[in-house]
Amino acid sequence: MKLSEIPKEELELMGYDDIAHIILQESGKKMKLVDIFKKVCTCLELPEATVEAQLMDFFELMSINKKFTMLDNGYWDLQSRHKVDIIIEDGEDEEELPEVDVEVEDETNEEDEDLFYDKDDDTDDVVEDELSDLMVIDTDDEQNM
Repeated sequence: MKLSEIPKEELELMGYDDIAHIILQESGKKMKLVDIFKKVCTCLELPEATVEAQLMDFFELMSINKKFTMLDNGYWDLQSRHKVDIIIEDGEDEEELPEVDVEVEDETNEEDEDLFYDKDDDTDDVVEDELSDLMVIDTDDEQNM
């Protein structure tokens, strides 16, 4: 549908970005952001001061809308007219990343293990005789001395 065929009441219900989409579609070429917004304001019969007052808001609206793409030198166009070329170079210039050894832990059931028992520590198994340094003294012998 052409912009001139849309009734003013319907245009007023549309967002600035929707009107800008129609403007770019009809023009068939890229346009400067200010020119797009001036046409939007003209279609909505907004005063000239609106262009200066709301241009930054319009820029933000266009920036976040994926239907539009910002080109060089302040030009904007429909994203559908521009394809993105993804270039994957398979050259010898690329640095190879060093290989990293990844250690995989054994998946064991922790509930079955004794968490306080260190398998590598042999000292847990040795029973020390804590009484070996003690000497037994008979108190009856002491009194007789």
